[in-house]
Amino acid sequence: MKTCYCAVQQRYCCACVVRSVAIVAADHEELRNSDLRKISDTITRLAAFRVGRGFQTNGQHHDRLSDQGDFGSNPGALRARIHVPDDLTEAAPLVVVLHGCTQTAAGYDDGSGWSQLADQEGFALLFPEQQRANNPNLCFNWFVPGDTKRNGGEALSIRQMIEAVVVAHGLDRRRIFITGLSAGGAMTSVMLACYPEIFAGGAIIAGLPYGSAKTIPEAFDRMRGHGMPSERQLQKALRDASPHQGPWPSISVWHGSADQTVTSSNADAIIGQWRAIHGLDARSTRSEIVDGHSRRVWCNAQGQELIEEYRIAGMGHGTPLDTAGDAALGVGGPFMLDAGISSTRHIARFWGIAKPCVKRDAKIKPAKANNEALAPGFARAFSTPKAGVPNVPSLCETCKHPAFSKAQLRRGDTKSHRGRPAIGRLDALASR
Repeated sequence: MKTCYCAVQQRYCCACVVRSVAIVAADHEELRNSDLRKISDTITRLAAFRVGRGFQTNGQHHDRLSDQGDFGSNPGALRARIHVPDDLTEAAPLVVVLHGCTQTAAGYDDGSGWSQLADQEGFALLFPEQQRANNPNLCFNWFVPGDTKRNGGEALSIRQMIEAVVVAHGLDRRRIFITGLSAGGAMTSVMLACYPEIFAGGAIIAGLPYGSAKTIPEAFDRMRGHGMPSERQLQKALRDASPHQGPWPSISVWHGSADQTVTSSNADAIIGQWRAIHGLDARSTRSEIVDGHSRRVWCNAQGQELIEEYRIAGMGHGTPLDTAGDAALGVGGPFMLDAGISSTRHIARFWGIAKPCVKRDAKIKPAKANNEALAPGFARAFSTPKAGVPNVPSLCETCKHPAFSKAQLRRGDTKSHRGRPAIGRLDALASR
């Protein structure tokens, strides 16, 4: 029986648990019908909540992107989508944007506002898009060895897209950047590690460090901050990913302090991985408050900012947005969270391809960590639980039933796809 690993958390989703109940119940008699009904009821309620709130689904987003035609052998079987402003000048920058699980390229663009900013500032965009044949929940396979190595799998497909777009539109090879959310953020780490000579900079939002996981169970653990390789091991993995000897891309790291899907310790691991590569001290050069949130910066001896980190106070799992005022950019929604700060604008500024962001009065802090609406209704509900309200999992989050808290995989009878690990029988081991 085929099961899918899930959505933003890349675990088994509630729907899969329900579909797999016959297998699970046979192995674990402690699962009662009442518990299963609760899971099913939760799915029904959440589906009704989505419709009732009127949030757009992926298919309802305004699509400003077009398809990039043939771009190579495409071993990762990905789709390439682009946005090129009509008045784009010669030798313009290129930004590669990787969506998160359950998202599409058009949906992430609509939420983040990247194409809107590209029109304002004059740069091209490339949106690699995952396909359900590769991953049922549209997650980039950041933990599959065949997809995360130089000149192989999904990583090579993205590299081929970049080359095709640069040649077709006469873009500046010295100003190619990449960013992504969640699984897209982890895949951003992959691309920066495997092809550092290609990128001038990268921005990882709610992502994970390169080389932190090579199996699905390891991916689950790393997302929760368990079993993370040592800083030295992560640095070695980064150096071994390519023959490159430098210079290295600048790195921007964004993470919500209340992220329960990918814990913020992953941001610390990413910084540690790249800090040593750049030869920087463990202690940041300076700290400041930007739009009410903490920003740390690591500079080299010449004062150049090589690493920055934004820790968004009280925010859960998602991309930080600022959807109010003259500088508004993007649209709030699931995993697109109005935190009063635009990660899109600030990242582009850090790369030097957008005008400086106007800082707000640091005393005016947007949407505090008490879990009042950082984003409208549904988006916030699917991020961090509100005080006094039960933490009900989203459709794409792992079921909270204790019998599934240590879900593991065994080899099953499901055939693997393009060399990916076969996803077979679900072994739900109750926490002890």
